[in-house]
Amino acid sequence: EPLEDVLPLTPMQEGLLFHAQFDEDAPDLYTVQLGLDLAGPLDAGRLRSAVAALLRRHPNLRAGFRQQGLSRPVQVIVGDLELPWYEVDLSGLPEDERAARLDALMDRDRLRRFDLERPPLLRFTLIRMGDGLARFLMTNHHLLLDGWSGPLVMRELFTLYASGGDASVLPRVTPYRDYLAWLGQQDERAAREAWRAVLSGVDGGTLIAPDADDKAAALPEDHLVELPEDTTAALTALARRHGVTLNTAVQAAWGVVLGRLTGRTDVVFGATVSGRPADLPGVETMVGLFINTVPVRVTLGADDTWADLLERVQRRQTSVMDHHHLGLKDVLRLVDTDRLFDTIVVTENYPLEGSGMPGVEEGLRIVGAYGSDANHYPISLVAMPGRTLRLRFGHRPDVIGREAIEAI
Repeated sequence: EPLEDVLPLTPMQEGLLFHAQFDEDAPDLYTVQLGLDLAGPLDAGRLRSAVAALLRRHPNLRAGFRQQGLSRPVQVIVGDLELPWYEVDLSGLPEDERAARLDALMDRDRLRRFDLERPPLLRFTLIRMGDGLARFLMTNHHLLLDGWSGPLVMRELFTLYASGGDASVLPRVTPYRDYLAWLGQQDERAAREAWRAVLSGVDGGTLIAPDADDKAAALPEDHLVELPEDTTAALTALARRHGVTLNTAVQAAWGVVLGRLTGRTDVVFGATVSGRPADLPGVETMVGLFINTVPVRVTLGADDTWADLLERVQRRQTSVMDHHHLGLKDVLRLVDTDRLFDTIVVTENYPLEGSGMPGVEEGLRIVGAYGSDANHYPISLVAMPGRTLRLRFGHRPDVIGREAIEAI
């Protein structure tokens, strides 16, 4: 393919690339699906043109990842590629059969691995359901996009749909290479010293499944817990009263649970951070992978109140807020262990509503939206704020069974 650019990887991309290549016969856990259910008149050709315009607009969506013969991997941007567009018509099937075929199609699509050296590492599928209904899928490798970028891509896509593929209706792209350049300018020595201070005295990893490896035999399963509205409001008020975030409250609670599970009073787990630096112009609308996984250390004192714990967790996290870019591999070099944690926590809120979605007007409506993703950790806790706080526990069934996750 015609070569347009060659770019370095972020630390998170290097980690994801390692896990994607760890066992190429197993499911690639870092394949992500985002789906929209659409109702109303839909022009498939126009939507296909919008996809083509989207890929022209964002060079980093045309990246493949090459490592063979290189000391470090690179992402290679190609200037032209075959459009990853598929259409399926299930409208003629009976309702029960249609639902079963749809489920099977989505499972098969999610399990279908990308060849990481052959871009694009995303694909779009339009599934006709009949009666003016369609399901639109975007499936991508996590190497390309983080959770915040998904809704941005969809908004741009439907703006392009409304304009017939005319990208001039959108503001100028802030290129992903600007972020990579910013990353290369950061003071890694200062970052290492900040993390060294946070992790000083850690005497080993906090592992709930010390015998598990990173090879998952199957896709993780989910267990959802929803806090009632009044409990959520009380928790939010408690956090506000002590000058901490809801994210800090979730982290402190998970630290206590980990302490009980492992018998430790000094625990470490991972946190997924947005990685979007406030001092980079246009970063809030940039499309790409910005997230990083960083350690969270929670020390539990016998005489602590919850207020003490909340304030200590937030203070410790604030001390490294400007150093979230440092790769986990570099952080692990600061402690005497190669496995510091095997659980991660993320607080996220990525709204994707039909109201106000550009291009979804004049009879075409979004009537459903959902996403699915996974990772290699035995347990991941995703907190989703709202009127009720939803807690999604992802767990690897080959390591943590259903009864155990319900107990946790």
